[in-house]
Amino acid sequence: MSLTKSFLSSPRHVAIATGLAVVACPPFQARASDFFERDATTPPPSASFDKGRFGGIRQKLSEWEVIVGAGAMYAPKFEGSDEFEVVPIPMISATFGDRVTVDPMGVSVDVLEAKGLKLSVKGGYQMGRDEDDSKHLRGLGDIDGGAVIGTQLSYEVGPVELYASVDKTIGGDDGLTGQVGANVSHHYDRFIFSAGASATFADDNHMKSYFGVTAAQSARSGLRQYDANAGLKRFDVEASVTYMATENWVIRGQAGVGFLTGDAKDSPIVQDDVQPSVMLLVGYKF
Repeated sequence: MSLTKSFLSSPRHVAIATGLAVVACPPFQARASDFFERDATTPPPSASFDKGRFGGIRQKLSEWEVIVGAGAMYAPKFEGSDEFEVVPIPMISATFGDRVTVDPMGVSVDVLEAKGLKLSVKGGYQMGRDEDDSKHLRGLGDIDGGAVIGTQLSYEVGPVELYASVDKTIGGDDGLTGQVGANVSHHYDRFIFSAGASATFADDNHMKSYFGVTAAQSARSGLRQYDANAGLKRFDVEASVTYMATENWVIRGQAGVGFLTGDAKDSPIVQDDVQPSVMLLVGYKF
């Protein structure tokens, strides 16, 4: 599995992220490897497929494991919202060699790999939050976007992957977030079944930016003043099914639910602490 973990709090962030280096917030972990895993059983290539007509360009795209796709997500308008919206999701990703992955979540580089243990560094961009995303956010002001740098340690044994990651936002909320979790996957014929669970922690900067309400914000928005402190922010569970329709075409359906907790759950910004989402994507691997 890829080490690139990214979490999408708003469908708007997903759509903007396409082709860029973007890191956002829970719940979804959309990774290039979810569309095509190297050890998966794929249908045999068609005898009538003329690979020669694509020449060296197609060969290079195949070596880079380039994937293009599109789909849609149905999710809350912002983290803690009780309003939902459907947003289209374009996607493009590529793997260079065995260590570098570039996708809508950013760039991930594996710097160490030994006996199932991997250490990676990653970079991306966090989109922030606009008060125009919802009437409920009016008066709170915008949270600017910022660059994100991070690292992740993971350990794979059979179909199970355990991981822990830390991400620092430079600019925007200037926050620090961490996550621990586990994923499990199973291949059956043309299907890949996956499930995962994770817990997300955040520092004071992140919590105050996304869940706190200052005196000035309270006066403008009508929400009560609230001080959000560092701690456990949310739990997430998810499940997905990937269908390998042909040698190149794959279809992925995913559903997840997040549970806000601690100071995030008690924030007056949060309308609903249960955050369900669903996503459907179709991808083509060169």
